[in-house]
Amino acid sequence: MISEIKVEEVFSQQLPIIDVRSPGEFNHGHIPEAINIPLFSNDERAHVGTVYKQNSKEAAIEIGFKYVKPKLKSFISDALKVAPSRKIIVHCWRGGMRSQSFAKHLSENGFLDVKVITGGYKAYRNLVLSNLGKPILLKVLGGYTGSGKTQILKELKKRGHQVIDLEGLANHKGSAFGGIGQEEQPTVEQFENNLHAVWQKLDLNKLVWVEDESHNIGRVKIPMQFFNQIRNAKLYFIDIPKNERAKFLVTEYANRNTEQLKKSILRISKRLGGLNTKRAIQLLDEENFYEVALISLHYYDKFYLKGMKKRKDDEVIQIKFPSTDHYQNTLEIEKLTNT
Repeated sequence: MISEIKVEEVFSQQLPIIDVRSPGEFNHGHIPEAINIPLFSNDERAHVGTVYKQNSKEAAIEIGFKYVKPKLKSFISDALKVAPSRKIIVHCWRGGMRSQSFAKHLSENGFLDVKVITGGYKAYRNLVLSNLGKPILLKVLGGYTGSGKTQILKELKKRGHQVIDLEGLANHKGSAFGGIGQEEQPTVEQFENNLHAVWQKLDLNKLVWVEDESHNIGRVKIPMQFFNQIRNAKLYFIDIPKNERAKFLVTEYANRNTEQLKKSILRISKRLGGLNTKRAIQLLDEENFYEVALISLHYYDKFYLKGMKKRKDDEVIQIKFPSTDHYQNTLEIEKLTNT
């Protein structure tokens, strides 16, 4: 049986989702946890599109069928691996010919319940952007680089608080050094999709903790509507001595590839200045990571302070801590913020 399903209803179904778009479309952005079983390869899709534009819809359909026909058996076997219950959700870009044809093929070959997303992936993207613009009750955790903010957020989550880990979703820690040791960053579109997947699981009537971030986290961007809410929310700024933060950064980066660290320093060389950059590279060669961290913090502290000054004074609550002991700092934050 084939039926239509609205995108808002998809996630309550707890059924496997098959995305039949090309690998290129899927890699650019997809519904998290969806499985790609493409009707066409990237080249095949391009060819079908060219024939459609230069000749006719009918000619494009004929070419498309030639590409699809040899794959029909594999579509069934691949879909069964994803949905052994023979119940499944299917979509393409706009819920058109690709998903309808795939759904019909599954239904004719033993699948009991095949649902096609009305409006396809385009409808999903509209939902993502709409939801990420809705108001949310935020508590924003700030602090200079090396304050252990991510560790505090993780501890808050362990202790039952709602948390959005933007840097975790972005596979990047935000600074010039932030990509070291991380997996490849998602596309901007996929970052938004992954953020939405976390968003959907939140109780929006309760407070949510998030880290203070720039609009860009590495190569991805926080959706502007959500970023504006972060900027307008109250900031809990943890103030930890620079020497303690330098020690923390040493534990984070000292075992990383030295060449990658050098490249990261060179990325901020204009801000550091020629002498500081040369000194930092020399200290790296000497494996004096602590002094390298202090030089880097001189730049990052000024950069963060500049961003913080854009907030109103009464929106910033400063909390002094003697060290980066994230467990103790989390307990204090809970007390001070009544959470």
